[in-house]
Amino acid sequence: MAAAVKFICVLGFLAVLSIAVIERADGASACGKASPDEEAFKFAPCADAAKYEKAAVSDSCCQQVKRLGHNPSCLCAILLSNTAKSSGVKPEVAITIPKRCNFANRPVGYKCGAYTMP
Repeated sequence: MAAAVKFICVLGFLAVLSIAVIERADGASACGKASPDEEAFKFAPCADAAKYEKAAVSDSCCQQVKRLGHNPSCLCAILLSNTAKSSGVKPEVAITIPKRCNFANRPVGYKCGAYTMP
């Protein structure tokens, strides 16, 4: 009886561990090895531009957006990350940053949650 309980506990632990590993892999897949929350910290120069539509977009913000511009799924994951939400980012404003940086080659029409990139 004790061996069966021990086996079930070990099996349960392995199931939880497997789910955690899969969740981590899925969360990081949009941005490669880094999670969207980790990548969001690199967008600190975009803080005001992501909250206020009339705020100027700094060169350093545009550089960060350009760095990930080839990967709209990562930009979207960053935009919708817990880090972005907790810092007061407004997705409907942040999604306009590539256009406000005057990028000719931006992901126009890309769906990011309920938002579409202009």
